[in-house]
Amino acid sequence: MKIYKPKFWDKKNLNLISLLLLPLSLIVIIKNNYENSKIKKNYYDLRTICVGNIYIGGTGKTPLVNNLAFHFKKKFKTFIIKKNYPSHLDEKKLLETKHKVIFEKTREISITKAKNEKAEVLIFDDGLQEKKIDYDLKIVCFNSLKLDGNGLVIPAGPLRERLNSIKNYDIVLINGNLNKDSKIFINKVKKINPSIKIFTGKYVPKNHSKFKKKKFIIFSGIGNPHTFSDTLKSLKIKFNGYEKFPDHYDYKESDLQKLKSLAKNKNCELLTTEKDYFRIKKSFRKNINFLKVELSIEHEKKFFKYLSGKL
Repeated sequence: MKIYKPKFWDKKNLNLISLLLLPLSLIVIIKNNYENSKIKKNYYDLRTICVGNIYIGGTGKTPLVNNLAFHFKKKFKTFIIKKNYPSHLDEKKLLETKHKVIFEKTREISITKAKNEKAEVLIFDDGLQEKKIDYDLKIVCFNSLKLDGNGLVIPAGPLRERLNSIKNYDIVLINGNLNKDSKIFINKVKKINPSIKIFTGKYVPKNHSKFKKKKFIIFSGIGNPHTFSDTLKSLKIKFNGYEKFPDHYDYKESDLQKLKSLAKNKNCELLTTEKDYFRIKKSFRKNINFLKVELSIEHEKKFFKYLSGKL
């Protein structure tokens, strides 16, 4: 979804715009509830894990999918399933450099293809709102600074479905440093679903040392752009401007020419995220650097032990 998220989505106090949009959110909730009540679940003779979110964009699904695929393919024939959205080609390209990815029009077609290839474990990158599939494990991701935003469903807030849907999921993974709001949020989640397991993760930069003595113009088109700039600041990587684009932005040659001209005028180099880098055509990638990060899960052994016990 290529959008600039409105700032009022993340304001904890209700504002006039959210209040005006609440009737539309109520329609979305009623529609979702009606459709979910009519859906017949399909069961598959495969181990299935779905990694998704209810907050729109920027929650760290794909890095977690990457971790899961590395772990399970040591013992099982493992595939990653992504629904074929053209705007998600960047995530597909990033994942398929290391894993087997099936990218079909529907998840059902992808499952059939995986079964034909003798798959044993399927990891779904997104799909919690696909209620037709009965996943063995359902993991919902949040960003530690955004959490559930203002707590409202779109368009009044950033949620695809009410936070109450947590009662149907197995694990919450919160990405980023925990803070006071995170602890309040964890207590709220536990009240909704006392049995849910909560884990935390952090992004660990892998190639940052080579950027230490340089200056950059940075750019990104990600769900929570502040995470990129905050990471660079923590690493003491200098940048002299930040150009922000919508989430999953499809970079045009003209965009990159403007960025390269800006960097040249300010005597800087260009730096972006790994996901953005894979969204750029190969012929346009020259002189563009990217920061490589991996997700580190706290209490990782405990995390994977719980997963294995549920599959």
